[in-house]
Amino acid sequence: MTETSRRRGLDEQGYIEREGAHARVPHAFRSVVASARERLLDVFGTRLHSAYVYGSIPRGTARVGRSDLDLLLALRAEPTDPDREDARALGEALDREFPQIDGVGTLLFSQARLLSEAETYDLGWFVACLCTPLLGEDLAGHLPRYRPDSPLARETNGDLALLLPRWRERIAAAERGADPEAARCPLVRFMSRHLVRTGFTLVMPRWNGWTSDLTEMAAAFSTYYPGRAAQLRAAAVLGYEPTGDRAVLASYVDDLGPWLAEEYARVHGVKAPRPD
Repeated sequence: MTETSRRRGLDEQGYIEREGAHARVPHAFRSVVASARERLLDVFGTRLHSAYVYGSIPRGTARVGRSDLDLLLALRAEPTDPDREDARALGEALDREFPQIDGVGTLLFSQARLLSEAETYDLGWFVACLCTPLLGEDLAGHLPRYRPDSPLARETNGDLALLLPRWRERIAAAERGADPEAARCPLVRFMSRHLVRTGFTLVMPRWNGWTSDLTEMAAAFSTYYPGRAAQLRAAAVLGYEPTGDRAVLASYVDDLGPWLAEEYARVHGVKAPRPD
């Protein structure tokens, strides 16, 4: 294996590098990020310990009119229903004002949970490696450095078997709606991305690197599981350009998903239980 591939997404010591930065935010999205920073302070005030932006915008790969704004808020106490309502209202206001984004997704957690031992290799890793600080004290300073190893793989995506029944319920609910095809489209996008990321973290310790690019993730997986390569490569495409195809969702919950959950448990074990 070459030196370049061995260190993809890693620093010189083999730790996963933080992937986003304010300098990478495309010019078209800088006003969105600046407005989010200002309004978060206005809305949450002293409830907010720190805030982060993650996803394609801080990675520099966002597409105007296609990408959403992804935020993570660390609150000083456990999130309440009013906290979630405030985050929802703020997201809707930003989405209305800035046509360059296609929606706002906001995750809310308490500072204590993000720094808890149970979340060290899941939410803690997410903050330290995938989130770019926006406001407040960066929690990454209280978290360890991370390698692309089996404990990280297990605790990030080792719960697929638990998720599949919920996915089937969401698919059934979409079928009962007034426009099933339109309702299926976001499910295809979400589930495609989740399966590709799970397939990638399955092989991540052997690949010995990190990437958030779905195409690269599927390519890494394909090296070790050629028999499933076509499925994951197709899922990577749908993660960027989803359709409302019923057959795709059926294949995810009846074939690819169950196989991936079983193989994941065999290789890395099952994610430790969480409160929610």
